[in-house]
Amino acid sequence: MSEYTTLELTPKTIAEYGVCGYKDVKKHAELRKKIEWYRINYPKGLRIKIILARDNSYQGMIEYMPGTLAYRPVDAREYLFIQCLFVGFNKKYKGRGFASLLISECIETATSAEMKGVAVITRKGSFMVNKEIFLKHGFEVVDKVQPDFELLVNKFDESAQDPSFRNMKQSLEKYTDGLYVLRSVQCPYTEKNVQAIIDTAKKEFNIDPHLIELKDEHDVQDSPCPFGSFCIIYNGEIISHHPISNTRFKNIMNKLVHITTKL
Repeated sequence: MSEYTTLELTPKTIAEYGVCGYKDVKKHAELRKKIEWYRINYPKGLRIKIILARDNSYQGMIEYMPGTLAYRPVDAREYLFIQCLFVGFNKKYKGRGFASLLISECIETATSAEMKGVAVITRKGSFMVNKEIFLKHGFEVVDKVQPDFELLVNKFDESAQDPSFRNMKQSLEKYTDGLYVLRSVQCPYTEKNVQAIIDTAKKEFNIDPHLIELKDEHDVQDSPCPFGSFCIIYNGEIISHHPISNTRFKNIMNKLVHITTKL
């Protein structure tokens, strides 16, 4: 038997293997919602591929879909768009080239589908892959937005128009007054801690937050945050670009309230 194998999940098998560390369908609402989202979007071209080690452990995954359906605020028509890439859940499997394998399979899929290339958003830190692995596979940076998000592309047709970020400043104008939590089921982690954050906002800061469910790719592509699937906005300022703990939320709000009081 090979040291590892790649497997494409289907709407029928995704529950068997789970996603992003979530494996218990009965216990985790976020997994149930992700499975339903996958079932709806699979016929449209959404794919999740995983790497299984010899001991049948889950050691990597990649999620991608046509750019027109991307759950990120981008214009990426005619490109395949990578939304997630995770590898090395177990330290002993790190450095085995799993990320390169998954990226290569994605590029092969895009080539077979006669698309213009493959695009991805990267950043340093949590929830998104650093750009270095993509640069090794022929990707190049074609757009940037604050604070440190970059849009990369591997183009098969040099005459094709580059993908680009949408106008997120314009989208942010809708959230200038109050506290807003935006989330979509694309990322399972957007379920965790949200209710605690809402309760904390009400009890400790006397703020009644707005929870905005981003229901489809159109909602997400109109998001004011490059991560797309989650952000927290307070009085027109993004205070978190990705899911955070309730403790982290408290710390951010305490600093903001302190600054406002001083002013």
